[in-house]
Amino acid sequence: MTLDDLNNASSQERADFFHSQCAARRWVERMTQSAPFASKEAVLSAARDHWATMNERDWREAFDGHPMIGNMDTLRAKYQSSRGHSSQEQSGVDGASDETLQALADENQAYLNRHGFIFIVFASGKSADQMLDQLRARINNSTEQELKLAAAQQLKITLLRLDTQLTDA
Repeated sequence: MTLDDLNNASSQERADFFHSQCAARRWVERMTQSAPFASKEAVLSAARDHWATMNERDWREAFDGHPMIGNMDTLRAKYQSSRGHSSQEQSGVDGASDETLQALADENQAYLNRHGFIFIVFASGKSADQMLDQLRARINNSTEQELKLAAAQQLKITLLRLDTQLTDA
């Protein structure tokens, strides 16, 4: 989408676009209300500023917009709006061994059971083994620590999505 397309879109079209970048409704509302934008950098700046005002409920809502890493069945079935993003972001799981994929599935479930939300990591450029290492390094953190870490990872994911989906022209 171009910046002009975004600025000239209806409020609902803008909301749909922003929701495909991040599933937190309050963030989507604030981004939608912030239009028009002078530049792509203004969109990214607004995204950072609005994310900084979100709370735990918003973070969890955003996390719910992600499939569990490595769970391609869930990716295809449940997350149609972000499916293209997530499959690209999680491309590091392609070609991973069955053992690694099973460990990701098992340990993601253990993480979910422990913290009440799925493991969120900026997966772009990471192999399945690297994601598994990060999951293992974080699983024993407190849930409060993980909420903050996951929220920071969510922002990185959202900014990458906006940067790749939006052009200035």
